[in-house]
Parts: sequence; C-alpha cells; structure tokens
Amino acid sequence: MNHLRRRTTLTQTQSIQHIIIFINQYHTNNNNNNNVHKRPRRPIQFITNLKQTQNPDEALSLFNHYQHELGYKHDYPSYASLIYTLLRNRAFESVENVLSYIQQRNIKCGETMFIALMQHYAKANLVDNAVKVFDTMHRLYNCERTLQSLNVIINVLVDNGSVYEAKKIFNDAYKMGFRRNAVTFNVMIKGWLKRDDFDEATKVFEEMLEKRVQPSVVTYNSLIGYLCRKGEVNKGLELLEDMRVKRKFPNAVTYALLMEGYCFNGEYDEAKKLMFDMAYRGCKPKLMNFGVLMSDLGKRGKIDEAKSLLAEMKKRRFKPDVVTYNIFINYMCKEGRPSDAYKVLIEMQINGREPNAATYRTLLDGFCQVGDFEGGLKVLNVMLTSRHSPRPQTFDCLVMGLLKSGKIDGACFVMEEMSKRKLTLDLNAWEALINDNGCGLNESGSQMVTELIS
Repeated sequence: MNHLRRRTTLTQTQSIQHIIIFINQYHTNNNNNNNVHKRPRRPIQFITNLKQTQNPDEALSLFNHYQHELGYKHDYPSYASLIYTLLRNRAFESVENVLSYIQQRNIKCGETMFIALMQHYAKANLVDNAVKVFDTMHRLYNCERTLQSLNVIINVLVDNGSVYEAKKIFNDAYKMGFRRNAVTFNVMIKGWLKRDDFDEATKVFEEMLEKRVQPSVVTYNSLIGYLCRKGEVNKGLELLEDMRVKRKFPNAVTYALLMEGYCFNGEYDEAKKLMFDMAYRGCKPKLMNFGVLMSDLGKRGKIDEAKSLLAEMKKRRFKPDVVTYNIFINYMCKEGRPSDAYKVLIEMQINGREPNAATYRTLLDGFCQVGDFEGGLKVLNVMLTSRHSPRPQTFDCLVMGLLKSGKIDGACFVMEEMSKRKLTLDLNAWEALINDNGCGLNESGSQMVTELIS
C-alpha cells in the first residue's frame, strides 16, 4: 500500500514537471515569435530633413513641399516638430497659422506640444498667449489637460510676476477638474515668496496641510531659504524640526540654506557646526555645503582660512569641483592676489578639474585690476588655447594696460585676437589713450589701434 502511494506521488510530481517544461517552452517560443515580428522604427524622413533647416521660412517650405508635391500626409509628429522648429526661431506668427491649420483639420495633438507652446511664449514675455493656449487646448484642439498643464501655466504666471493671475487659476483648479498636488502648491509658495509676501506663502502652506497634500522637501526648502535670507535662522530651524516630525528628510540643500543664514548673521562657526551635524543625522555633506563656507570666508577676506578649508575638503575625501575652485579664485583676485590664484588654477588642473570660461575670465580680470598686464597676457594665452574667450571689456582693458606699459608686441597680439573675433576697441578707451601723455605708442601701435576703431 505504501509502495503504491509512493508511486502515485512520483507520477504526480513527474506530471507537474512536464507541465512546467511545456509552459516554459511555450513562453520561449512565443517571445521568439514576437521578436521576429518586431521591426526597428523607421525615422520619419520629413522630421529628419526638418532638423537640417536653418530658418522658419525654409521649415515651412519643406513642410509644404512634402504635403503638396510629394503627397505626404502630415500627422501629429510632423506638426509638433514643425511647431518646435518655429518656436525655437521665435516665429510666433507662423506658429499661430500652423495652429489654425491643426484646428481646421482636427488633428489630434499631444499635451507635450501645448506645454512647449506655453513655455516658449512665456520666455518671449507673451504670457497672454500662454494663458490662451491653456484655456483653449481642450476646447479647440481636443487635447485633454492634465495636472502637468495646470502646473506649467501657474509656473509661467509666477515666473512672469503675475502671481494674482496664478492665484485665480490655482483657486479655480478644482472647478476645472484638477486635484492639486505638491508641485502646484510649491509653485504658488514660490510666487508669494518672490513677492516678499511670507504671510501669503504661509497661508498656501497651511491650505496644503488642510487638503492633506504632503509637503515635499522642496516645500520646506523654499520656506527655509526665504527665512534664512532674512536672517531668521531660528524660524528656519523650527521648520527643520517640523520636517523631522513629519518624516521628511532634509537634504544637502536644506542644510546649505540654513548655513547661509548663519553666515548672513555672521555666525560662521555655527554654520560649520551644522555641516558636521547634518552628517551625524544621516545627510552626507556635499560640495555646495563647503561652497557656502568658502564663500563666507572669501567675502570676509579670510583667504588663508579658505585655503585651509580646501585642504580639509581633500582630507575628508571631497574632490573640489570647478565651482568650488572658482569661488576661491574669485575671492583671491578680489583681495589683489591673482598670482596666488593662478597657482590654484594650476593645482585644479593637476587634480583633474578643467577650468571653465568663468575661471579664466575671473583670473584675467584679477590681473588687469592690479595692473599686472603681462600676467594677464599669460592667462589670455592659456585661455585661448582652451578655446575660451574673454569679455570685450577685458580685451579693451588688456590692450590699454599693455600699451600704457610699453608692451607694444603684447598689445598687438591682443588686438589681432580681437580682430579675429570681429571685436573693435572701445572708442572711449582709445580716446583715453590718446589723451594720456604716457601711453608710449609707436607708429605701428597707433596704426593697429586706428584700424580696430575704424
């Protein structure tokens, strides 16, 4: 009997194994069949050609060529690509014409295109046009508005200083069928804080809590940042504690804002202490936190302490980035120490950090400010080799300085570089040189400058 039971169990086990094998083989074959039928999506030729157009007229001409001469039936991707091209070139009148055509042909377009329209109109200060797009996209173009569209239009109004218009849309959101989220509230809080109206921002925050919309770290950072810029660090710390109670974990930005508040109040030691406290509380400091301390030391002229902080960063295995180095170089130059700043430039290159345009411009201006135009010329050479270019005013300053100090060859080199970039010497600068009896110009130098101002 036991032998029979054991044999039956074995048979059932084998059957189950056969079923599993069959299922696996079925799925494998099915997947292989699906892969056979999948073809790579072919690029749309019109869109490929559109990307190569240089101006709006050329883009419209290509669109019409495909439609009327090649018989191509344009759909949403074509219209969206054309509109993006026109928007980038700020051809807004042509955009309106294309939109009318879309409406007449009842072409179904996606929300992404209308969001891009709102954002580009806003950049061109055509806020009314952006609002019109939001108001009509669902009625005239049969495009459903989601919460993303609502948040974009509120942000557009806030960024353009129309916070009361933003408030109206914000308050009418429920009637329009939207359920506001943390982003919606955050944008309104940002708007009131930009207007320096903390009371209104607080009302929005309280409404957020009433509606049971969870504040995000961005919400708290906005409020903490405002308070710290006003020097009210204690109130900022209260919000930090509120974050912890609500189990919203502060990030490096939160602590950087509080550190800035301490530095604003002249409490550098408290700011530095807070940076160590954040690590203790499980938030690892980032370069921006060191940057706050570096900036404060630089503003107060404590360059040697800033240098020690740079060394401390390396000791803690933080690799300073170009922004950190730029802060240090900037304040060294402001203290009249461009030669020391140049050594920092060499150090950052040795450490694998590539200087950017801001690095070179700051350093070059620093040499010009202390009248070391030969040092400035040295920086200019390195800068040009790295394919960066100074500001036109810096070129003028360098030319004048080299000419006044009798470095005619150096001045001619700089003027040749200006000429390559189609820059001309500022007329007022040239007049100042002519009126300066000590300019020491020779005939070739005068001729070069005359050509540059002609």
